[in-house]
Amino acid sequence: MPHRLLTDREIAMLDFERDWRQDPGAKEQAIRSRFSLSPARYYQVLGRLIESPAALAYDPLLVKRLLRRRDERREARVARSRPID
Repeated sequence: MPHRLLTDREIAMLDFERDWRQDPGAKEQAIRSRFSLSPARYYQVLGRLIESPAALAYDPLLVKRLLRRRDERREARVARSRPID
């Protein structure tokens, strides 16, 4: 099955994630101004993007880091939702 190519926007999102080094509040504003998306929508799009073979081929270290972070956040949410015995 051939890998789909990344769009310019998808490449820009991956580059943005790789290069971002400021505080989270500033990142939300940068997402709005650079991508014309709400942060929630941006992270939905990014979540699908990092699951693509094309994204992994473009920047494997970044994509693996983002997937690992997403999985850690998911596990933390599940752990918080479990009842305490």
